[in-house]
Amino acid sequence: MIIVLGIGGLAPWGFGPKRGARASRGNGGNVMVRLSRARAAAALATGVVAVSGVLVGASVAANASGGGWHGSSEPKPVVELDGPRGVAVDQAGRIVVGEADGTISLVIDRGREPKVHELGQVPAGFIAPAVAVSRAGRVFALTTAGEPGTGAATLYQVRPGRSPKVIADIGAYQQDDPDPFDLEDNPTETNPFGLAALTDGSVLVADAAGNDLLRVYPNGHIVTVARLANRVVEVPEELPDEVDGEPLPPAGARIPSEGVATSVTVGSDGYWYVGELRGFPATPGTSQIWRIKPGSVDAVCDPERPNRGDCRRFADGLTSVVDLASGKHGTIYAVQLVNQSWLQWELGLVDPPVGGLIKVRPGGSRSEIAPGSFILPGGVDVGLHGKLYVAAPVFGPGALLRLG
Repeated sequence: MIIVLGIGGLAPWGFGPKRGARASRGNGGNVMVRLSRARAAAALATGVVAVSGVLVGASVAANASGGGWHGSSEPKPVVELDGPRGVAVDQAGRIVVGEADGTISLVIDRGREPKVHELGQVPAGFIAPAVAVSRAGRVFALTTAGEPGTGAATLYQVRPGRSPKVIADIGAYQQDDPDPFDLEDNPTETNPFGLAALTDGSVLVADAAGNDLLRVYPNGHIVTVARLANRVVEVPEELPDEVDGEPLPPAGARIPSEGVATSVTVGSDGYWYVGELRGFPATPGTSQIWRIKPGSVDAVCDPERPNRGDCRRFADGLTSVVDLASGKHGTIYAVQLVNQSWLQWELGLVDPPVGGLIKVRPGGSRSEIAPGSFILPGGVDVGLHGKLYVAAPVFGPGALLRLG
């Protein structure tokens, strides 16, 4: 499974526990792609990043059109955070966020001075945990890939004033649930990345390295809901001919690429939606959003047969999707980590790494909200009165941003 930023066969986004990130070339070979956290920090330190809001300097002009967004088009910083990613809004409109050191906090965005209350902390990973809040008010946190025994690849319930409770070891489950679509010779690799709570107390987990969607019950029992099949894509022209002396496939070559399930949300229609990052060569415009029938088990999300079975394609044409949120009337909001693809950023071809917030409507039509405003965004959710909350950037000093 491919991962960048720690997502799959590539060491978690290049910042995972592996010493290097490995990208499948689709022909049985591999190319090493290395990116240190220091380089990520350097990328974020460019003059176009504002410390308070992580906004691109020219964003105000870029936001003039609003990209289909009908509220305030310019993101406003709510609170400053360190490497924020997970974002979840509870029934009362309070926002739960996860930071790079594993801290889970509750943000109350009311009045002139937002209040922040620390709820607890889970083991830190290469990137901040994903978070979710159930209707009953239970807060869940999901750690990403890491070494066994460190608390990585684990689902927790966060309990204020008490230690977090382990609900399930996702890594252990994946050892007995190999990925049939693996292209990396590591079918039991795991990197739990996306999280959504269900009304019955269970939660959905998108495993980027496992290329699948899991359902975890309160007692820790896990079932595989759906698997993402590979897609044949064209190698983009922007990639170099070689990396570290290893040749890359030529531009235009058609090769298989893993889906990389990074994100999950429950739609207003009750269906479960899963977003893809897209593995090597991370061709722009090849990330999909899948719509899965609730209660499904072992469904297959197949780009060759996108309109059959319990998993069907909701949208196509996106790039490097890392989070999803549900809006009204079947709308889905998707966060793109880097609009030109995560791989082009990892190879140093994109500076600054501008991501995007995309509004996707039933039928697949889409528009970008506040274009040019987000550097390496990692999370999104919808608050009261249609407000949108976005966490960015996922590395270094960042903020929780509000639109609307």
